[in-house]
Amino acid sequence: MMNRVILVGRLTKDPELRYTPNGVPVATFTLAVNRNFTNQQGEREADFINCVVWRKPAENVANFLKKGSLAGVDGRVQTRNYEGQDGKRVYVTEVLAESVQFLEPRGASGDKGEGGYNNPREQGSPFGGNNNQNQRQNNNNQGYTRVDEDPFANNGQIDISDDDLPF
Repeated sequence: MMNRVILVGRLTKDPELRYTPNGVPVATFTLAVNRNFTNQQGEREADFINCVVWRKPAENVANFLKKGSLAGVDGRVQTRNYEGQDGKRVYVTEVLAESVQFLEPRGASGDKGEGGYNNPREQGSPFGGNNNQNQRQNNNNQGYTRVDEDPFANNGQIDISDDDLPF
């Protein structure tokens, strides 16, 4: 049997950190994951997936991620049920995260008061935009391609020297 989930998305709100009666940390958060296609109106939809992480990774998630943070989750799907306040059985499906990866620099998705940016394309952001500072940073990279640049933008061709080929 196989039960494996890999997700990449943004947190819809700050993670909630709680502790069991035995003192074991557990964090819960919801990940918004974009679908690869658009609907009939041309809009991209997203799935909102509940995630749970335990122990030290739970504390790390609570300390370093917040609403809007880009995260990768590796884990498994788990279902559980409990009796609701109205006496009816409630079924919950969630991803039990075994690993959570922080996929952007700290503060990159936060508000400007904490050194982050609301929009990575915003003027002055180190992650995008077309201002002079970013152009200088591009020139200083000396041959490195930035993450948000398209390496195939020049007619689909890339200059590669014969020394770079493995054969």
